[in-house]
Formats: sequence, C-alpha cells, structure tokens
Amino acid sequence: MRDVAGTTQVTLKRGSADPEFFRLLGELPRESVVEVEGTPKLSEKSHRGVELFPTAIRVVTRAEVPLPLGVVDKVGADLDTRFNHRVLDLRKPAVRAIFELRAAVLEGFRRAFVERGFLEVETPKLLRQGAEGGATLFRVDYFDRPAYLAQSPQLYKQMLIGAGFERVFEIAPAFRAEPSDTVRHLTEFTSLDAEMGYIDGAEDLRTTLESVVLETVRFARERLGARGNPLADGLPVATAPFPRIPFATCEAWLGRPGAEQDLGAEDEKIIGARVAKDLGTPFYYITDFPTAVKLQTFYAGRRDDDPTLTGYFDLEYQGLEIASGGPREHREARLRENLAAGGFDAANFEGYLEAFRYGMPPHGGWGFGVDRFVASLAGLANIREARLFPRDRYRLDP
Repeated sequence: MRDVAGTTQVTLKRGSADPEFFRLLGELPRESVVEVEGTPKLSEKSHRGVELFPTAIRVVTRAEVPLPLGVVDKVGADLDTRFNHRVLDLRKPAVRAIFELRAAVLEGFRRAFVERGFLEVETPKLLRQGAEGGATLFRVDYFDRPAYLAQSPQLYKQMLIGAGFERVFEIAPAFRAEPSDTVRHLTEFTSLDAEMGYIDGAEDLRTTLESVVLETVRFARERLGARGNPLADGLPVATAPFPRIPFATCEAWLGRPGAEQDLGAEDEKIIGARVAKDLGTPFYYITDFPTAVKLQTFYAGRRDDDPTLTGYFDLEYQGLEIASGGPREHREARLRENLAAGGFDAANFEGYLEAFRYGMPPHGGWGFGVDRFVASLAGLANIREARLFPRDRYRLDP
C-alpha cells in the first residue's frame, strides 16, 4: 500500500489469513484505493521496517485497466504522456519529491523575507497596461474593454514603496505570451518579486538577495533531510558574498568585447562553466549592464556616476539566470523620458506616475524565477516538470 507517508507491505500467510483476502488482492487492479486494518509487526525485509498482517480489507474504489501510465513501472514515459495523465504521474514518489522541494523553497523564502522586515503583498493580475508592453501580453475581455494578464507586479510594488511600505515581496502567478517552446520557458509561471526603499545602490539589493537565497536553500535542505527526501543531499552549499562579474568581463570571455548584446542561454552556460571552474561556486552575479542592453525596461535606473551603465544585475545559478533586478528610476521627469524613449504613452501610466509626484524614495528590487530555480535544484531537464500542471504555448489541459 502507498500513501503520503510511503509504502507499507501487507503480508498474507496461507493458513492464517482469510482466504477471501487472497482472491480480493489477487484480482484488484493496481492503483485501486483500499483500507486495510491489521496487526503491524517489525520486519527487516520490508522497506519501512514493518509488515501489516490484515484482519479487514475494504475496497474504496477500483482503478480502471489498463492504466494509461505506469506508476511503479521502471520503464519511463515521454513528457507528453506524463502530462496528459498528470494525476497518475504525480503519484510517483520521485515526482512528489520535486513538489516537497518546491514547497520547502517557498516556505524558506517567506521566512527569510519576513525576518528581514519585508511585508508580503498581493497585487492585481488583471491590468489595463502591462509593465513592459509588447507582444508578450495575454489580452482578455474585461466587460466592455480590453485588459491584460500581469507579466509581473513591477509597477504596483514600486507604488507600494511610494506608499511607505518600504520593503515588500510577492509570490504569485505571472503570464507571458511568448511563443517560445524551450525547456526554460512557460506561459504561466510563479514569480517571486521584492522591492526595497531607501537603498544606497545596487549593492544593497545584491547583499539582501544573496542572504535570502542562502537561508532559503539551507532551510530547504534541513526540511527535506528531516523527511528523508532524496533531493536534500543535492542542494548546493555556498557562502556569501557571491562573485560579482561585470558584463564587460563576460563579453570578453565570450570573445566579443564591447559588443553590448544581451546574453543568450548558450552564453550563460559558457560563463557558468568558467565560474564553476575558476571560482568554484554555483551562484554569481553579472553586473554593470550597459543601458543599451537593460534600459528597454523604462523603470530601470541609470548609474549616476556613469550614465552609459545601469545598476542592473542578473543572479545566475550554474549558468542559468534565476533573478534580475536593480535600482529603479525614482525621479518622475526621467521616468517620463524613459517612457517616451521606449515608445510608451505616459497617459496609460498616470496611476503609476502619480506615486512619483508626491515623494518617492530611491528604491530597487528584483524578480526571481521560482520554477527555474526549483527545476535546477532538482536537476530536471525541463522546467515543466517543476509545475504541477504546466502551461506552455500548446498545453491548456489538464
């Protein structure tokens, strides 16, 4: 028998067990639901160290045959088959272990943020205008006018800094209508966003983020280890500070100094391999992005000491971007300039801009990809495996 606690061996002995039990269990299809009462006895041969000798067996529901997907079979199934029959797939202990890891990571993040004075908030997911615009917005009908599913809580978390909340975070769904069909992308994903007021610069953000990440991983390792989850031993052990690698250095490593083009997935893998070899750490920051690379986001702030650079950074884990952030532009005049330069109509952002007219402190924050991080920690080849019921450009069911 298998339940949330594991697998229990039910033992029948001829001559002592009810003969009807042999017939019942011999004919019962796999994955049926049963209730068994009996006498437990210690056993060195069973997986959990105990056998159950039944005195009563009740069939709650019989499973249909054949099963569309094996649960205990050693022969694997392709991802489409697994996702088409996801409930059966989720019964596998190895799959459940992924979501125990995910739950521990989310709990760890919440604990770490609250300990640092952050307030958990919830922002709207139906918007009149996206934070970044473009073709990656999902349009929906909102009564008599169009609306869009939120790509991120970016504008709202900045507004909350203006409201005096000072430190906020949110763990919530986000949506991007990207036509990507890769192992790194989803159309519905979980974003962890944080924003901090009264910062002196990007380094305030980086030191806070790395401390949160390290505490979260430590918490997850302890939580999973106590439960015997096999993924506990694979979680990384790292220390702060994480290396800070300037964007220009990365471009030089890639053999294209001064190119000022954004880093692709293969570029990140090359940089990650070099960091692992030379610095021996899975976590590192890429810093000092040129404005030509990162200022497409109108809310991004320039570095005052060098207007050709932003204070933006990416947090990478083993050659995969898991977070991106930096100081925001907190001056309304410059914010309007950025909107115009990006081709945005400021009239669509008046509710957002109002927060900057009545006193906005210097602030910044980041967005963190929970699904990517969990998939990477669990050693999964495809980010879809880190979601209970994944959504991509082709899948809307189950």
